[in-house]
Amino acid sequence: MTPKRPEGANRLPHAVEPAVPAKADPAELYAALDLGTNSCRMLIAQPKGNQFHVIDSFSKSVQLGLGLEASGRLSNASMQRTINALRICRKKITKHDVVRMRLVATEACRRAMNGDQFMKSIIRETGLELEIIEPEEEARLAVISCAPLVSTRTDQLLVVDIGGGSTELVWIDLSRVPNVERPRAIMRLHSGFKQDPTSPFPSARVVDWISVPLGVATLRDQFDDVAD
Repeated sequence: MTPKRPEGANRLPHAVEPAVPAKADPAELYAALDLGTNSCRMLIAQPKGNQFHVIDSFSKSVQLGLGLEASGRLSNASMQRTINALRICRKKITKHDVVRMRLVATEACRRAMNGDQFMKSIIRETGLELEIIEPEEEARLAVISCAPLVSTRTDQLLVVDIGGGSTELVWIDLSRVPNVERPRAIMRLHSGFKQDPTSPFPSARVVDWISVPLGVATLRDQFDDVAD
């Protein structure tokens, strides 16, 4: 006796559509944008415990500082490339309804004679309001970003942040901070490199720091006549 095929054996399988991920609550999102001498980078993230979950991101080499060493100004072509990139960032911020953000510009805009005018052009062209930060602020943000990487056994720490147009070095002493508090002590530098004598919490001590106007892009401009 020939066995019967089970019912539905010849039917085509139903298409299974992937689940659509739930949209993140805009009230929980943060956007951080860094406009440097060479690159424009942005992250949109949501806090998850003591970390952040990246919702969206953007990174593009805009070469904003190209030719800055020679002219002291941001070129029209460099500014247009940057504005085009910032328009994409604006779309991503709007797409995710982000309201909490920090948008900063660093060395190229600090040094350029037309840096302030460029900030006004960005507002006019994209609606984004960027802040040109000082070298100490740039160094402080670099230090804070390293806090999750700091071991509880670290006594002395040297943070080196090599950018397109500048390099920051920060020497930090953690020897007087209890071991378990050391990563958090670095986070407490958010208000500045000077220690707060009234704070009840142990904080890291910044022994010394320096910012030099030399980075990957500026060195390339200065030695562009050297063959690879």
